[in-house]
Amino acid sequence: MLKTKGLLLYLGLVISFFSADKISAQEHHAIPKLQNPISVEYLKSNLNKKLPRLGLTKAEVDVLKKKIETDPLLKNHYQAIRWNANKIYQEPILERIQTGRRLLSISNEMVYRVNMLGMVYLLEKDKAALARINQELLAVCNFSDWNPSHFLDVGEMSLAVALALDWTLGDLPKSTIALAQKALIEKGLEPSYDVKSNANWWITAPHNWNQVCHGGMIAAALAIAEVNPELAAKTISRALDSMPYALSAYMPSGVYPEGSSYWNYGTGFSVLTSSMLESAFGTDFGITQYPSFLESATFMQLTIAPSGMYYNFADCGDGKGKNGSVILAWFAYKTGNRIFLDESAFLQPIEKMDKLSRYDGMGLVWLSKIGNIKATPLPNAWKGDGSNPVVFFTGDNDDPHQYYLGAKGGQGVVNHGNMDAGSFVFELNGVRWSIDPGIQNYNDLEKIGFNLWGRCQECQRWTLITKNNYGHSTLTVNNSLHVVDGLATIKDFQTGVQPRATIDLTSTFAGQLKSATRQFVKTDAQSLLIEDEIETLPETKLVTWQMITTADVAINKEGAMLTQEGKTLRLKNLSHPQVSVSVISLYPAPLEFDKQIEGLKRIELQFPAYLFKDGKGKIQVELTGN
Repeated sequence: MLKTKGLLLYLGLVISFFSADKISAQEHHAIPKLQNPISVEYLKSNLNKKLPRLGLTKAEVDVLKKKIETDPLLKNHYQAIRWNANKIYQEPILERIQTGRRLLSISNEMVYRVNMLGMVYLLEKDKAALARINQELLAVCNFSDWNPSHFLDVGEMSLAVALALDWTLGDLPKSTIALAQKALIEKGLEPSYDVKSNANWWITAPHNWNQVCHGGMIAAALAIAEVNPELAAKTISRALDSMPYALSAYMPSGVYPEGSSYWNYGTGFSVLTSSMLESAFGTDFGITQYPSFLESATFMQLTIAPSGMYYNFADCGDGKGKNGSVILAWFAYKTGNRIFLDESAFLQPIEKMDKLSRYDGMGLVWLSKIGNIKATPLPNAWKGDGSNPVVFFTGDNDDPHQYYLGAKGGQGVVNHGNMDAGSFVFELNGVRWSIDPGIQNYNDLEKIGFNLWGRCQECQRWTLITKNNYGHSTLTVNNSLHVVDGLATIKDFQTGVQPRATIDLTSTFAGQLKSATRQFVKTDAQSLLIEDEIETLPETKLVTWQMITTADVAINKEGAMLTQEGKTLRLKNLSHPQVSVSVISLYPAPLEFDKQIEGLKRIELQFPAYLFKDGKGKIQVELTGN
């Protein structure tokens, strides 16, 4: 347990961490802007006066009702929504129960409940759904607050309450409507202007907080526009000016720097925001066409490996659930590419589905707009640049070996980032051989006062195997941490029969190596060559090649043989056969509060600096399946 002094230090670092994520006004000049004609006059003249206007219009409700009767996919998804709505009736009314510093799970649940019950009411005028929405609104609007110190909680709750007012079409008791509008102003919008508490640091943040919080505030503003048009116009205008700070993070290629889970979160809210603005004003003011935003669907689709697991870099969950993604379905509608629609997942029997996502009510609308479009396959070799660049090599859809490589550059200081530049995950024949240890539960660490969010070179975050380079399939020099702000970029990329990508790791090892690059080559349908070209410094003592795995490892003369799920993978040390493989167990993990992954281990090849003649050399390792 860390004592009070440590906890105070931690809180101070959290504030510094958040402040560091702001982009200066000078830097903002280079960021493409959204259209922003918003004023009180524009609001009064252009806002859709009829309900619903958040995510769909009255005309779209009528069309949706008809399509559900004839479209098997829509019919199945709506039946799943109804099933989920019926389950809600069996649950207690929400209470203000905070987990650590977050009320977020309650806000998440409220968004989910309104999405399910609200869509049922929109389409069927179901009185039971209306009554339950009324009960939930009375409960959350009477909370003492929506936890503005962690403003994601406010953003999501504001969205939920706004949707509840909108999708019930004015049919709630007048007293409930008045209470909800008052809560949106006093517990949502007004705290977003409180500069004294520093709770609104997210306004210019270049990551998911910006997307979620501005999305929630736009929803709240649209819901109270007739009550307080000045506040509504000011809030929407602020959001349109500030959202590019986060949207620009997709540039130049569509890579979401925070990884797959946070793509779902941040991008999901930008999609919700776009949908609400379109239905309210007839335009989303340029969100959909923002540079590289639509391209991010390609990135997201490629992070889903043949196993169903994500390429789970950053603070990312291990893999997608059973259900189809309505966020990706929105991209299918907007891009005209059916590849982003997981039809089999949407058509599966309801009893086989997981609980629907909190966006799935609104998602029914997006699904209804996809139409008869064709699927265009994604490239088998793709790279995306940016603050956390990535590269993917895959096989065709019918690839019997299910080849999959996800590799990355980047830097530790990116939001939710790790010291994982040069790392990779590798799947072959249905097995993930090289793994990323993924995310840990935030609250489990925060409640002991652990400084999870500081990103200085010596910050406590880097003691965790999920965050430091010792827990990733990359290089380590002198048994030291990576340079936290050293940006590794993709230096070269070639497609073709043998695609290859070269990552420049020189900044990652500043002061440890003079230069370093890592090249990945798909040499054939079952092989991956990893070639590290390095130049040492006088300070260089030891270079360690690492691969993180849960497979069983048998060391042999060539290197090692890995076995997992009845399959095998040969690891061959091509460049230095005199260097033997070592295996370091990471289960149990080094620290008590590390993530515990059964069977986790680090395969190592250690190269003393003197092996590199004249301070230069290559490390070549080949992975080949049988």
